[in-house]
Amino acid sequence: MAEIIVRNLCKKFGDFVAVESSSFTVADGEFFMLLGPSGCGKTTTLRMIAGLELPTSGEILIEGEEVGQKPASQRDIAFVFQMFALYPHMNVRKNISYPLVSQGMRRAVVNQKVKDVARILGIEDILDRPVSGLSGGDRQRVALGRAIVREPKCFLMDEPLGALDAEFREHMSGELRDLHDRMGATTVYVTHDQREAMQMGDRIVVMNHGIIEQFGTPQEIYDYPATMFVADFIGSPPMNLLEFEGEIVAERDYLTLNGQRIGIPPLKESAHGLLVLGVRPEHVSLNDQSRFRGRVETTEYLGTTQIITLSTPNGNLKARLISSTLVREGEVVGLSFREDLITIFNKQTGKALKAIRKPGFSSNG
Repeated sequence: MAEIIVRNLCKKFGDFVAVESSSFTVADGEFFMLLGPSGCGKTTTLRMIAGLELPTSGEILIEGEEVGQKPASQRDIAFVFQMFALYPHMNVRKNISYPLVSQGMRRAVVNQKVKDVARILGIEDILDRPVSGLSGGDRQRVALGRAIVREPKCFLMDEPLGALDAEFREHMSGELRDLHDRMGATTVYVTHDQREAMQMGDRIVVMNHGIIEQFGTPQEIYDYPATMFVADFIGSPPMNLLEFEGEIVAERDYLTLNGQRIGIPPLKESAHGLLVLGVRPEHVSLNDQSRFRGRVETTEYLGTTQIITLSTPNGNLKARLISSTLVREGEVVGLSFREDLITIFNKQTGKALKAIRKPGFSSNG
């Protein structure tokens, strides 16, 4: 398997910039996620790594070799598509073996490799069945098998579970991650599903309008979003974003919001003007002593927890509380926040202000 390095990658279609100055490194053996909404540039980035699109500028290195202008056939990668892309007139065995047969590999070697891949994927019992009669999950296993059998340097996957129903998609995502761990493969995986990215990925690139908004581990991106876009895109419900006009002094560990002193991670520099306080719903709690108050608008029962929507002078806010917490619609309650996981954003730029985190915490800067 191989390390993939992307440097200042750019792709233009006429005057439209699909990907702008993207740089990141996929470590050898890593499960790497490209995450973002439709049209953000993630699939275009993947297609440039694969050689299906040539970059306008920038570099792509696979195992130290610059391949940005090389065709896909010379990059030793395997691409798994969302819609399976199987040969309908062939059975499962022939679909998986086709890349090896086309290379002129000896029949005995081909048969052994197909047998090994079928065992890994748990499809030994369907090798002689036509692919047209298979379920979506089995067809995706066959597509994976055809990619794995070649033993390429890296695997590139473009929403490979997107055509499956929700329940089976979750099951297959776990299987795919287990398969990756067993093989130690370098994998770049495109998805618009933030839950899928958080569940499966070692590290994640979050893209929006062709630009990388943040690059880090799932926990770093969730706990310390670098931009308001990431804060709103990641999480269900997403991070609460409360606007306020004020000033924050560098290294001071609190701010005042509607008469209530609220602890925050101290910032590396002072800030003033229109700012935004970001806090996750599970980091909001009820506090009768707090002067920062909200009016309960709705409650959503989720079994062990409930989502409470409140209106505040700084905008609506959601709190994830245990189900036994009793609140009534229309009730006004005091609110407290977990201070070490608060993020402050500049409203104008949308970027998080750099904070001084205690040892053991990552910085959002």
